[in-house]
Amino acid sequence: MRHLLLWGTILAWLAPCVPAQTGAALDWPQVRARFEAANPSLRAGQINIDEFKAAEITAYLRPNPGLSFSVDQLQPFSFQPYRPLTATLPLIGLNYLHEREHKRELRRESAQEATAISESQQLDLIRTLLFDLRSAFVQTLQAKAVLALAKDNLAYFDKELAISRDRFKVGDIAQVDLNRLELQRVQYESDFQTAQVNLRTAKIQLLQLLNDRTLVDRFDVAGPFDFSERIVPVEEFRAMALEARPDLKAAVQAIEKARTDHRLAVANGSTDPTFTFDAGHNPPLDGYIGFGVQIPLRVFDRNQGEKLRTELDIAHAEKIKESTEAQVYGDVDSAYVTLVSTVELLKPYKAKYLEMARSVRDTTEYSYQHGQAALLDYLDSQRDYRATYVAYLNLVGAYLSAAAQVNLAVGREAIQ
Repeated sequence: MRHLLLWGTILAWLAPCVPAQTGAALDWPQVRARFEAANPSLRAGQINIDEFKAAEITAYLRPNPGLSFSVDQLQPFSFQPYRPLTATLPLIGLNYLHEREHKRELRRESAQEATAISESQQLDLIRTLLFDLRSAFVQTLQAKAVLALAKDNLAYFDKELAISRDRFKVGDIAQVDLNRLELQRVQYESDFQTAQVNLRTAKIQLLQLLNDRTLVDRFDVAGPFDFSERIVPVEEFRAMALEARPDLKAAVQAIEKARTDHRLAVANGSTDPTFTFDAGHNPPLDGYIGFGVQIPLRVFDRNQGEKLRTELDIAHAEKIKESTEAQVYGDVDSAYVTLVSTVELLKPYKAKYLEMARSVRDTTEYSYQHGQAALLDYLDSQRDYRATYVAYLNLVGAYLSAAAQVNLAVGREAIQ
C-alpha cells in the first residue's frame, strides 16, 4: 500500500510536467466542414433564410371573411313595455374581400424571389468567410514552416557552435571569434521565439473562425505548403466567376424581383370588390336573405406612385447588376495578376536559389572550419541562407494567399 501511495504521489507531481497531447492535425476539408457547421455568422444567415421562407406563408394568406351580428328595432319605451322584443329584427351578415389581378400569387412570387436572393447572399457570405478561413489556414501552415526552419537553423548553428567551442579549447580560433558566434546565436533564438508566437497567433485566429474553444496547444492543422507552376488562362477563371459568383446571381435575381414587384404594384392599382351576404327575420314577414357587393371608387388613387417607384427599381437593379459584373471581372483580373507574379518569383527560388544558398553555406562552413575562410564570410553565408529560405517560405505563403484570392474572385475553389 505504501508503494502505491508513493507511486501515486510521484505521478501526481510529474503530471504538470507532461506536455499536452496534440490532437490529430486537421486538413483543409476537415477545417472547412467544422467551419460550415459551427460558425455563428453562417448559422445566423441560415436563420435569416428561414425567416424569409416564413414570410412566403404570410404573403400567400387569403383575406379573412368577416362576420357581423346585429339586433334592431328594439322598443323598450313602446306602449307594450313588457314585450320589448315584439318587433325585433335580428340580422347576421358575412362579407369577403375578393382580390383581383392575382395579387396573392404575385405577393407569394415576390416573397419567394426575396428568399432566393437571401440564399444567394448567404452563399456570398460563405464565399467571403471561406476566404478569411483559408487565409488563416495558410498563415498557420506558413507559421509552421517558418517555425520548422527556425528550429533547424538553431539546431544547425548550435552544432557549429559546439565545434567552434572545441576549436577554441585547442587554440584554433580566438576568443573574439567565439564571442561573435555566441552573439550570432541570439538572432536564431529570436527567430525561433518569434515563429512560435506567430504560429500561436495564427491558430487563435483559425479557432475563432471555427468557434472552437480547443486549447491552442491541442489544435493543429496540416496541408501541402507548396506551389504549382501550372496556371490556367484568365479567360477560364472569368467564365467560372460569371457562372459561380453568388453576388452576381443575387443581382440578377434582384432584377426579377423588381419586375415582379412592379407587376404587383400594377395589380394593387385595381379595385377589389367585397361580397356580402346577410340573413334576418322580420316579424311581419318570414326570414329573409340578401346579397350585396361593395366596390371602392378609386377615383384619385390607382397606385401611381408605387407603380413608378417599382418601375424605377427595375432600372436600378439592372445598373447594380452591371456594376457587380464589372466588379467580378476586376476581382478576377487583379487576383490573377498577383498569382502569376508570385509564381514567376517562386520559379527561380525552386530552380536554383535555394540550392545555391545551401551550397554556399555548406562550402563556407567547411572552409571556415578548416581555416580557409574568414569568420565574417561564414556569418554572411549563414544570414544569406536564412534570408533566402525565409523569403521562399513567405513567397509560398503569398502564392497560397493569392490562390485563395482567386477562389474568392471566382466564387468557388478553382485552385485547391
